[in-house]
Amino acid sequence: MGAGHGHGRTTEASAGGRHVRRLWISLGVLLAFLAVEVVVGFATSSLALLSDAGHMFTDVLGVGMALAAIAAARGAGTSDRRTFGLYRAEVLAALANAVLLCGVAIWVVIEAVRRFSAPPAIPGLPLMLTAAAGLAANVVVFLLLRAVAKESLNLRGAYLEVVADMLGSIGVLLAGAVTLAFGWAYADPLVAIAIGLFVVPRAFGLGRQAVRILVQAAPAHVDVQRMRLELAALPGVHDVHDVHVWTLTSGMEVGTAHLSIGADTDPGTVLSAARHLLADGHGLPHFTVQVEPPGAHTHCAELSW
Repeated sequence: MGAGHGHGRTTEASAGGRHVRRLWISLGVLLAFLAVEVVVGFATSSLALLSDAGHMFTDVLGVGMALAAIAAARGAGTSDRRTFGLYRAEVLAALANAVLLCGVAIWVVIEAVRRFSAPPAIPGLPLMLTAAAGLAANVVVFLLLRAVAKESLNLRGAYLEVVADMLGSIGVLLAGAVTLAFGWAYADPLVAIAIGLFVVPRAFGLGRQAVRILVQAAPAHVDVQRMRLELAALPGVHDVHDVHVWTLTSGMEVGTAHLSIGADTDPGTVLSAARHLLADGHGLPHFTVQVEPPGAHTHCAELSW
């Protein structure tokens, strides 16, 4: 149907896939300190410590799912049955991570409210020592993920969870100090509630970003209207239609557009100009452009979607 077709440079790998080593180190650190928090949490009956362990568990599960999704995407490659490979698995992992994190936070808040009627006696010193160890683990992972958190939805989710865990560990330290100094049993459930209320909106935000990708919404940083106007302003272009932009996974935005040109316009020149405009002006290096001669737009107009 078209007189020409072209696309820009492909993305070599997903954003998350470029930082697998950081994820593996983070997973090892989190697993080690998760075991410590769970053992001490049950031994002391500290809900604040168990809630912090629950959040660290979601970190472990989230990083594990991200690694599994990256491995699946790398190993599967592309085929005639999966032309985009399995890169969407990373987004599904991020969504599952967000749902799990919300569930743990809500359970902690409910359990903490129940404990207000009869708060158990909790030893402050073991609580503080274990929270300090958990805080050290979170700081290590925080430093590993901070520089790359903006590149990938999976990494951003892990980073936000680690930030929440850092604050949670600080809260548990505070609860332990108050319990040790004053014997005030309500410090533990209050800190647990504060951690839960801090985590829920951030988990919701992570899930919303994942859903935006799954429903193929345009990336937030792409101004589709401005892009359409700039394509229409290219020399020789008479009409721009069938414009679609979506995200495959973090760092992999793709799109399509049809450009109608005049009879005396060179399709190759239009393709080259459009490709540079999309890649350099809008950060879309993998964008399929179909150039149509006069009259070819009639068939496109018949499409209902």
